Amino acid sequence: MTENENAAQTREAAPASSAVEARLRELGLTLPDVAAPVAAYVPAVVSGDHVYTSGQLPFIDGKLTVTGKVGSAGVSAAEAKSLAAVCAVNALAAVKNAIGDLDRITRIVKVVGFVSSDPAFTGQPGVINGASELLGQVFGEAGVHARSAVGVAVLPLDSPVEVELIAQFQ
Repeated sequence: MTENENAAQTREAAPASSAVEARLRELGLTLPDVAAPVAAYVPAVVSGDHVYTSGQLPFIDGKLTVTGKVGSAGVSAAEAKSLAAVCAVNALAAVKNAIGDLDRITRIVKVVGFVSSDPAFTGQPGVINGASELLGQVFGEAGVHARSAVGVAVLPLDSPVEVELIAQFQ
């Protein structure tokens, strides 16, 4: 059986909800449907006991509710931090789609966050803390991860933030 066939079988056998999803609900969050790719890629790929997500934008109900650069007269750092948390939830939806059950996650290994930044803005780590803090709240010690937070000139669809992650699972 190929890895993709195995992942598909796992998705079919997975429960409708998990302890991780229950924790998300306690935080007032629900997993969305996986956003359709905006180019030639897939939302997540499984390799061995790791799942790698593509960059996730802060889609809410299939729409970007905020666009523009962070800093100066654009998107506030606080708003961008909240959007980074939305990206993390969207990444978890992609992980669930790939492995079937978020309770299979044993560790969030790495988070990479991109912030569309005004040239004078240097608070990228604080923005990406939105994703990191959410993952810590959801997974506890298993949510503590390595991370990069990078300022960029522009992101797809003029999104203020994009987050990707690597998770280990059993």
